[in-house]
Amino acid sequence: MTPSDHMHERPQWDCRACGLPWPCPTARAGLLEEYRGFPSLLKVYLSTQMYDALDDMLADGGAPPNLYDRFLAWARNRPDAP
Repeated sequence: MTPSDHMHERPQWDCRACGLPWPCPTARAGLLEEYRGFPSLLKVYLSTQMYDALDDMLADGGAPPNLYDRFLAWARNRPDAP
């Protein structure tokens, strides 16, 4: 199984490959590698995904979840690889 297999499944936003909340650890590692030279684009991508997830999760009328840690905090201030 490759990092590209670890994509989200809507509307639950769990990983299709491992079932963990997306982005799962494998997806995170793959995204960090893919966007290594473009950390600001990674944050834009993750922000967009976070707001899509929020829309899906609010569709049932529940309280809005705090998704910052899940989608963005782990990608903050990562140094570029040499």
